Amino acid sequence: MRVFLASIPLDGARVVVVGGGEPAIAKLRLFLTAPSRLDWFAPDGAPAAIDTPQGAPLPVVATPSAEDFAGARLVFIALSDAAQTERLVGLARAAGAQVNVVDQPHFSDFHTPALVDRDEVVIGIATGGSAPILARDIRSKIEAVLPQGLDNVARMARELRDTVKASVPDFLARRRFWEKAFRGRAADLAAAGRTAEARREMLRLLNVAAPEQGVVHIVGAGPGDPELLTLKALRVLQDADVIIHDRLVPEAVLERARRDAKRLYVGKTRGHHSVPQNEIEDLMIAEARAGHRVVRLKGGDPFVFGRGGEELDAMRAAGVPVFVIPGVTAALACAASAGIPLTHRDHAQAVTFVTAQGKVGGEDADWTRLAAPNHTLAIYMGSDRADETAARLIEAGRAGSTPVAIVENGSRPDERVLTGTLDGLSALVRGANLTGPALLFVGETAAFSAAQLDVRAEVAA
Repeated sequence: MRVFLASIPLDGARVVVVGGGEPAIAKLRLFLTAPSRLDWFAPDGAPAAIDTPQGAPLPVVATPSAEDFAGARLVFIALSDAAQTERLVGLARAAGAQVNVVDQPHFSDFHTPALVDRDEVVIGIATGGSAPILARDIRSKIEAVLPQGLDNVARMARELRDTVKASVPDFLARRRFWEKAFRGRAADLAAAGRTAEARREMLRLLNVAAPEQGVVHIVGAGPGDPELLTLKALRVLQDADVIIHDRLVPEAVLERARRDAKRLYVGKTRGHHSVPQNEIEDLMIAEARAGHRVVRLKGGDPFVFGRGGEELDAMRAAGVPVFVIPGVTAALACAASAGIPLTHRDHAQAVTFVTAQGKVGGEDADWTRLAAPNHTLAIYMGSDRADETAARLIEAGRAGSTPVAIVENGSRPDERVLTGTLDGLSALVRGANLTGPALLFVGETAAFSAAQLDVRAEVAA
């Protein structure tokens, strides 16, 4: 975060605008309906009456002095004279004001964001002064989806805030109440201007407010690209009280979650489980029984080599309400990103997802079936066992010349794709120095990734 958007109360504040041109008038317009005192100085002369916004104060056609900045909280300066601007900036800062010099972000104490103004609700979009037009375009998109009556909803909430706090002392229950109020009929009525009906509905909800039973959502985070989260996954992430997440869930995905949600890291690596599986399940149960909305966030899809089935059984056995939200599994995302069709009419009539890390003491894979021709293998957790995997497949009849591909950090900005053949797989893995999650693809279709890499190289050249 390069800039921090602070919310500055304007009740009783004093705002000073210096300048008579359109840039100064644009700043004036921001504060015409604000509960602040607005003073306007136009050293270079006042604009024509037709150009002056209705409701603006009369401009003082003079250069402000130090006394004119006394008590000002915000000062906006839009003058063409650089020396005069620098002198006025010094006077304003000496008076304790924060100063914005229009179109000179390096000279300003703060930047003016693009604002979506709904009176009680104000949304700011900032680019640190580097791309104001981009900020305005984003503002236009947000404006298009927000109801005009949003200020009525916020105003009603402010008026009832103390009542709600006194009636529902429990913080968690109070937050659930507001979520119901803002997402239901009360908010719709308020947004439509039917204030009396909205208040009655809000009070009805208040009379039945009570702590809710906790719930667990077992959620697939996808392969790492936050834009591959499903809409349902994004919604529950933004509603979560507690997020219990794995090592393969990147920060870019966690940033889409509610900021004040409690995050619990239970990541595992091969041979090192920071939190044993049974303790993870006990943690999920305990948090849900405390009344929390728990998101168990797992990389890829929770039901594809993610032990989601075990956690689902544990929640059901404990009587905890549980829901599963699938994610884009890593094999699909990595293959697509690398240009590998998992099936192809000419090259692969079947695809198998297989893990190289079987359960200790469990049955071995059926290598004869996995080595069948015209068949794509997507091998999870296979880089550490590349030697054994290649040897068993070749022993079972797969040709050593069969194309292979390794996709590391698939779908992410640091994605890396390496290609080769099955008989050179172990050397390919050793030379790759893999540090991120990687999938191995074996089969005729893996050659498509090599072709895509050649095309990328030609384009880059």
